[in-house]
Amino acid sequence: MAKQFFIFVFLLATAVNLSAQEDSVSRSIDEVVITATRTQARRNNVPMTVSVVNREEIEESSESALLPVLSGRVPGMFVTERSIMGFGVGSSGAGSISLRGVGGGTELLLLIDGHPHYMGIMGHHLPDAFVASDAEKVEVIRGPASLLYGSNAMGGVINVITRKQEAEGWNVNGRIMYGSYNTHKYQVGAGWKKGKFSGLLSVNHDRTDGNRTNPVDGDRKSGRFNITNGYAKFGYQFSDHIRAWGDLSIASYETKNPGSTATPMFDNVADILRGVASVTLENNFNSTNGAFNFFYNFGNHKIDDGYEEGSNPSGFYFRSNDHNYGFTWYQIFRPFTGNTITAGIDFKNFGGRAWDDYKDGVTPDNVNADTSLYEMAGYIVVQQTLFKQLTLNVGVRFDNNEQFGPEWIPQAGLAYRPLKYTVVKASVSKGFRSPNIRELFYKAGWAGANPDLKPEKMINYELSIGQELWNGRFSFELTGFIADGSNLIVTDWSSGYPPQNKNSGYFKNSGVELSVKWKALKNLNVQGNYAYLHMDTPVVYAPEQQFYFAASYQLNKWTFSANYQHVGNLYSNSAVPDRTETYGLLDAKATYRPLKWLNVFAKGENLTDREYQIRDGFPMPGITVFGGVNISLK
Repeated sequence: MAKQFFIFVFLLATAVNLSAQEDSVSRSIDEVVITATRTQARRNNVPMTVSVVNREEIEESSESALLPVLSGRVPGMFVTERSIMGFGVGSSGAGSISLRGVGGGTELLLLIDGHPHYMGIMGHHLPDAFVASDAEKVEVIRGPASLLYGSNAMGGVINVITRKQEAEGWNVNGRIMYGSYNTHKYQVGAGWKKGKFSGLLSVNHDRTDGNRTNPVDGDRKSGRFNITNGYAKFGYQFSDHIRAWGDLSIASYETKNPGSTATPMFDNVADILRGVASVTLENNFNSTNGAFNFFYNFGNHKIDDGYEEGSNPSGFYFRSNDHNYGFTWYQIFRPFTGNTITAGIDFKNFGGRAWDDYKDGVTPDNVNADTSLYEMAGYIVVQQTLFKQLTLNVGVRFDNNEQFGPEWIPQAGLAYRPLKYTVVKASVSKGFRSPNIRELFYKAGWAGANPDLKPEKMINYELSIGQELWNGRFSFELTGFIADGSNLIVTDWSSGYPPQNKNSGYFKNSGVELSVKWKALKNLNVQGNYAYLHMDTPVVYAPEQQFYFAASYQLNKWTFSANYQHVGNLYSNSAVPDRTETYGLLDAKATYRPLKWLNVFAKGENLTDREYQIRDGFPMPGITVFGGVNISLK
């Protein structure tokens, strides 16, 4: 690690030297973000490192699911996949997210407009429920964000900021797309605004046969997947200072798991319904602003665990009804020049009922969990800017969980601007994660329930520099970090079956991240990032190295884009720690716009036909091609 540290120091010194020779117009490092402070703030005033994936990048991807858009575009972030489309659920599901080697399903918090979105019993997000067409942009805090967002934000936060109708009048948009493995994607949306009222509606439907064929019975649809997503958002501007809005998002999908290549599965089918609704009241005055938000997440799952060749079909369905509801309130005060004070209160209740529903209709249901827990927290953050160059940020959170009591969460950081277009940041932050219902109480033999568990904890140290050069056409951010985690919840099999969950795990990760944006020519944009991760104890689905490069060129009515992603030393099987994957993927897309409201596109993925696996035993598709049409009417 010493070598990487000296390289980081050298690059840091070089960047500062270059910055002294340039005068530029700030664009990237001065971008407005919301997630790091709960209100609009300039990135160069925020001590944490925040990555932003904007609407243009989301639309250019032509993806319907949101998580594949983020993978590669955010330094140090990795999303697991198992097929051409659809993440699935259960032990063979994908969609887990690693950020700097921390994450999996529960140690990163996914938000929609600032409120949590995860399953009440298992405590993890459902990746297929996040849709690209609903997102205006995505902000990612790379590091602990428990000060503002509490449990599950131990390793970071991914905040999906949804779209809203800003312009007066109406618009309609739609997309039709078809490609390899009989993959269909359809999307239609409409938005309107009249006076103080605005609304937005969208519907997505995707389906595919999947890229797997069952080697036993030749089923060409053994990895099939289909999903329908609906989204609605309505807002009303009561006055210049008060605004209210509410939204509803529904995802209904069926996914079939073909099993690994070593142990093919039959009839392993999941039928999932997920939804989230929220109501928000915002206020915005000269010296203060804030919001109150009530949210309700719900889910209904019906899963057939299936069977292997030579075994008998499963005799029951796994069933669950879960919830995660609560409210968030915050208010930001500006008592004098350069000073802001943020105070907030959070409450959430999560849980539900999970049971085995026997198919014979005679055997009584076996209830595995039927309970809920609540958490209540308050926090305060004080930020002060001195001499227009130095911004200090310090805060503390008090979080109280019904099961295991209180937890204090401190955080401190600074942002220093020695030159007009240079920003240096440093921070020390604590993250934590509360045990979920499954870990505490779930009665299935494999679950290892232990009601005496305590929260997982993590301390993160971070230093970064951001710089813009050449009149704002070129910008970069270089970050070094050390993360130390303790009290991690692990399943101890040493005492036999059933196992038991214990607080005995730990990790120490460190690394370097570099992101670059460059407007090379008037019609040519280039961006890329590199992340190196050193783990004292290797973690599954956390690559040691990642590299991403993307370029987009516009010529009259044509737009050409391409990206390349390299993943190095990815551990794909926790049971075989010396097995790693290294691969590179090349994607490209061409778009033609014959009319202002119409464009036609074709895209190809994995154009070098690379053989690779992210989940061990689940080969990813080779070359895939898609074509489609986008329509946008105003």
